[in-house]
Amino acid sequence: MTRAHPQPASRARLASVLHATKEVISIDATAMVLDLDRSAAAKVLSRWREQGWLRRIGPGLYVPVPLDLAGSEQVVEDPWALIPALFGPCYIGGWSAAHHWDLTEQLFNETLVFTTGRISNKHVTAQGVAFLLRRVSQHRLFGLKHIWRGSVRVNISDPARTMIDMLAMPETGGGIDHVADCLSAYAKSTIYDPHLLIRYAEQFGNGAIFKRLGFLAEVLLQDAALAGACRSRLTRGYAQLDSSLPTPRLHTAWRLWVPERWKKTTP
Repeated sequence: MTRAHPQPASRARLASVLHATKEVISIDATAMVLDLDRSAAAKVLSRWREQGWLRRIGPGLYVPVPLDLAGSEQVVEDPWALIPALFGPCYIGGWSAAHHWDLTEQLFNETLVFTTGRISNKHVTAQGVAFLLRRVSQHRLFGLKHIWRGSVRVNISDPARTMIDMLAMPETGGGIDHVADCLSAYAKSTIYDPHLLIRYAEQFGNGAIFKRLGFLAEVLLQDAALAGACRSRLTRGYAQLDSSLPTPRLHTAWRLWVPERWKKTTP
């Protein structure tokens, strides 16, 4: 079925909206560009979608459909460019950031996004790309870098913050074994900054981070200075190295329950 071409006036209006909004088109942006109220702008976008010139990717969000990709599931060259519009104040983190910073070669099926917005569904698919959402509080939006994906600025956790997130929540790093591998790669890299790890851990405000980081610094990295910095900041109580694993062994020095395979490290 051949799609009808928009009339010259409609083509000009669409072109003006595309010029102003680049990759992602919203109702509010359309209303501003065309000097319409939100209801009228929504109807215009819906009509353009019905004509096959736009594709809806989320509530009130659309992307342009090039003619040669009209039948394709993915019409945006770089789906990361959709992240700010889809998920609001947010950043790419965890295993996705670790791969971006060359801390791991392992690829995961979902792009991990930390967002301050309300999450009704943790698993979201847009443009054929699967996203996994995790909630983050506003005061934890620190340690971020800005990267450009086309004309869109996207936030991503820097290497040290990536490690802190994964140490706070090992599941966001694919489990503690993969987190340990990423930490080892980070420690061997030219961007390794143990002082920044400590500062971020203090700012994050989760005592389990110092237990896990100190333990791994001692038994994996053999970094006595980093281990000592963590030991001086140990909080009361006990934590698990990874709550998703059986952790029958207590490492008393680090107040940390660890898996059986780490038993040689327990006093």
